Amino acid sequence: MNFHLSIRVKQFLLILLAILASYTILLFFTIRTIQNSLEEKIAKDLETNLRFVRYQFFTGTNQLRYVLLLPSSRPQVKKYLRQRNTAELTGILANIRQSLPFLTFASFVDPEGRVIASLDNRSGGYPFEMAGLVQTAFRKRETVLSCELASRNLFCREREPCPTEKADEDVIAAAVAFPILDETGELLGALAAAVPININNIIPSQIQETFSHDLEACITLRNLKIVSGSETDIVIPPANISKILPVLEKGKTYRGEVRIGPSLYKAAFEPITNSQGEFIGSLSIALSKEHFNTMRRDYFGGIMASAIFASLLAFLIAYFSSRQLTAPLKELSRGVQCIEEGNLDFRVAVDMTGEFGMLADSFNRMADALRERDVTIRNKTFDLEMLNRCLLEMNELLESNVKERTAELEMEKGRLEAILASMAEGVVVTDGDNRVILFNSAAQRIFGIAPYKIIGRHVDDIDVKGEFHQLVVGIRDVKTGDLLVEGEKEVKIGKKKLRVSLSPFLDQAWEFAGVVMSIRDVTHEEAVDRMKTEFISTVSHELKTPLTSMKGSLQLILGRGEGITETERELIRVCHRNTDRLIRLINDILDVSKIESGRADLTLKPQSIYRLVAYSLEEIAGFARDQGVSLVNDVDQDLVPVLGDHDRLIQVLTNLLSNAVKFSPAGKTVTISARRIADFLELSVKDEGRTIARCDRDKLFQKFPQLRGGEAGEGGGTGLGLAICKEIVELHHGKISYHAENEGGNVFTFTVPVCGESI
Repeated sequence: MNFHLSIRVKQFLLILLAILASYTILLFFTIRTIQNSLEEKIAKDLETNLRFVRYQFFTGTNQLRYVLLLPSSRPQVKKYLRQRNTAELTGILANIRQSLPFLTFASFVDPEGRVIASLDNRSGGYPFEMAGLVQTAFRKRETVLSCELASRNLFCREREPCPTEKADEDVIAAAVAFPILDETGELLGALAAAVPININNIIPSQIQETFSHDLEACITLRNLKIVSGSETDIVIPPANISKILPVLEKGKTYRGEVRIGPSLYKAAFEPITNSQGEFIGSLSIALSKEHFNTMRRDYFGGIMASAIFASLLAFLIAYFSSRQLTAPLKELSRGVQCIEEGNLDFRVAVDMTGEFGMLADSFNRMADALRERDVTIRNKTFDLEMLNRCLLEMNELLESNVKERTAELEMEKGRLEAILASMAEGVVVTDGDNRVILFNSAAQRIFGIAPYKIIGRHVDDIDVKGEFHQLVVGIRDVKTGDLLVEGEKEVKIGKKKLRVSLSPFLDQAWEFAGVVMSIRDVTHEEAVDRMKTEFISTVSHELKTPLTSMKGSLQLILGRGEGITETERELIRVCHRNTDRLIRLINDILDVSKIESGRADLTLKPQSIYRLVAYSLEEIAGFARDQGVSLVNDVDQDLVPVLGDHDRLIQVLTNLLSNAVKFSPAGKTVTISARRIADFLELSVKDEGRTIARCDRDKLFQKFPQLRGGEAGEGGGTGLGLAICKEIVELHHGKISYHAENEGGNVFTFTVPVCGESI
């Protein structure tokens, strides 16, 4: 059986449901708002009262400091303290007591913390009861104001004795200690005073009368035992103490519900600490929730009465509204059904104004628009058929253009293949999956493999003897690394030595699309270079012997004091200097040749970098004095040792230092410094000369380039010093580099591996 509701009933139920839902939501939020408002009022009242009691607490305590400030600073007090005059100091305390009747405890204390005089007229010499307060004042050399935990018996000595059952009870006292210094700043002692704190001190009885009877204010000890309050016989239950005490011991304020006696209170406990920051008690305010619960019940009763009235009103509104809305909706429903059946001539007739009249008018205009659109669609159908014919003709023309462009691309491809086939360097190209897609004729000659055996295969499946596997690793590195960084490798294939350049190429989406390998056979080039190196080494050895003889002969001639004119002597000096220069050049050439040929044996031992730098500075000190340049050693003696060859590292340091001195103007400074970076020591030689031009910086570590030779002074250099430094540093597995200072000058830096052994 299908249960069907008429549109009138549906409309009635929907309106009724909407109104009831609105009232329900409003009722929910009203109750919630009242609940939150009451909770906020309780919290606000609690915070206001706590702030007032806290203010009264600290205001009364501060008054004690201001009242005793003047007596503690009098010159007579300093004099009596210096003399340890107990009688006079006791008299001063008595005078203070006459002007401050509420003061129950005061004493003068010496720097050792012993009482000199007190209000209770006891003989001095015993330790002061509040030692922490006085020691804090002595340490800070300033007035200390705090709350301290003291025995009740301390405040009953001068007056009537305390009751026996309360004599040993602790009380919280407001205490102040004034350190007394003489004119030279010497500590003479202190004036300390204290008064017990209770609620009557903090809140006078006149103000307590204005408090509501639902508010409780009290002072508690460390165990939350109430020692002063409006009802001191009230005890806080242990269950509440276990929650409150951990919060107070952390120095935080506890806020929450506490059951005191038969009533439930909203309470706030604020910790009280002494001069050492130790927790000694708390100041609390408790506000009864019974009054607010009564207000909440009154509010909720009024809300429920209004909710019942609103429900009856909603029923009446829903009933009459559904009657007004049903008739026009039925007419509109019939009109929609006619349009659905294809009757575009139907028009809705609704004799009413407002939204339903506008809706009927819109419906009729929609029917007119649908009728006009039906006519338009029929007319456009013919136009679409004509457009389809035009599109077919355009497709045929586009296909013709594509065929022409394809022919042009095939021609370009042929040219590119011809270029690759005629190249002297081998070219191998892989795709994104590391499969070979191009292998030119030069690569075929180098590897001795026919292209059909390698094209289409994965690089891991290609079997070539030698170090071809290094290329496979390089291709993987290019694919997984930075797509914009090129790499170069040297490999051996049989007796051939190849230099391979690996470069990635990207597609239109900047994604990895493959690797291009450019392969060059450098076997013959290296042989020629080796022959050149051997030739230079042989010639240098042959030249060194006669030059040494020439130098000795020239020195012998210069040593003769007779038979040589001054002009001849000057010419011999020039020959001698140039002979030295040729010998240095030959020695540098031999060093480079020995290092490049792999015949430079290093004796690697732990070396103290500080000693190496000191020795190098001693060697170059005379040259620096002649140039008018100062040398600065900024190397720490405690740096870890390095692993290196003593003589070769001295050679690097002296080369860099001599270059820095040579190109520094007179009056400037050359600084050498060192620092540790990971497993290396980085040494830097900094000068204050003219910065090397950018166009010359790429030639710094090459052979024979002489930069600014005219400024180098006498004779310039060989042009091999920096090249030798680079070879020696790289033999030590380090790096050497150059950078220009922002303020001017040049910095050469090199690294040497550290050694864990001590020197």
